Amino acid sequence: MLFALTALLLTACSGSDTYRGDWKATDSKGVQLDITFEAKNFILKYKDGKIRDFNYSQNSVKTENFVETYGIKLDDGRRYDIHFPIASDESMGFIIDGGGKIMYTISRDEYKTRDDIYRLD
Repeated sequence: MLFALTALLLTACSGSDTYRGDWKATDSKGVQLDITFEAKNFILKYKDGKIRDFNYSQNSVKTENFVETYGIKLDDGRRYDIHFPIASDESMGFIIDGGGKIMYTISRDEYKTRDDIYRLD
């Protein structure tokens, strides 16, 4: 019990190594951008040069059938999930808003769409 509580407190402070680093992202309209997750903030870098920086804390980790979802909370109270839908593959996934809408498709190597991740070939 003490171990579980300690693990929870440690993960609540900073982001997981699973999603830290650089990502290629595509929003629901097909706009491509880069996202960099650091321990307590992430940066959105748009192709037009615009940069947005957000502070966050990780507030949950869920694993079901090796599918992982990390919950984050921004300083302004908004909540998002970083979801890796393919079991044991953390190289691509989604950033989902509090209402369940996919905000961004993310990949370590290339810009992908939702259909790229879910196709069967």
